[in-house]
Amino acid sequence: MKRGDAMKLYDFSLAPNSRRVRVFLAEKGIDTPLVSVNTRENEHFSAWFREKNSACTVPVLKLDDGTCISESVAICRYFEEIQPEPTLFGTGATERALVEMWNRRAELEGQQAVAQIIRNSAPMFKDRALAGVRGVPQIPELIERGKASLCRFFETIDQRLGETRYLAAESFSIADITAFVAIGFAERAEIGVPNSCANANRWFADISARLSAEA
Repeated sequence: MKRGDAMKLYDFSLAPNSRRVRVFLAEKGIDTPLVSVNTRENEHFSAWFREKNSACTVPVLKLDDGTCISESVAICRYFEEIQPEPTLFGTGATERALVEMWNRRAELEGQQAVAQIIRNSAPMFKDRALAGVRGVPQIPELIERGKASLCRFFETIDQRLGETRYLAAESFSIADITAFVAIGFAERAEIGVPNSCANANRWFADISARLSAEA
């Protein structure tokens, strides 16, 4: 499905939340024009971008009427509404609740743990330890806490994936996208899923083989 040229997705190729949306769109078969915002060069703090998102974070979806939507899950929900199939937020009350639960856990226990590690260790994030905020110093002690949290996350999803094919249910969902992107993000810190987590490694290989994983 091709959207009008007025609709644009402002993103940065290396940003995990931007990748979440790109993978989601690829699964939907939706083609939306991309505008790169180089966060490494602080372009997200520029005046022109602040007009689109005062929180200074990517991604941001600009609609045909000029409405700007930030936050990756909000953007994904917009596209789920306008193109319900294939569903990526679950069907029925129980499955939708499970998708919401596991997606949130993947955010809080997976992606945020990786962010703690990288934002408090990488030189590029000096004085930018929180997304979209300047003047926030790194706290080295949070690196080890992030690593411990990530290890627990690996164990949690490994146990879950021993019970079901995908994270929230038997069908692929946004929860799998979030967890998959979080693990890809962790690889930048040279942290991978332990060999002992056979279920999680099987699942990660399956997701990596999907065409959307290249988005």
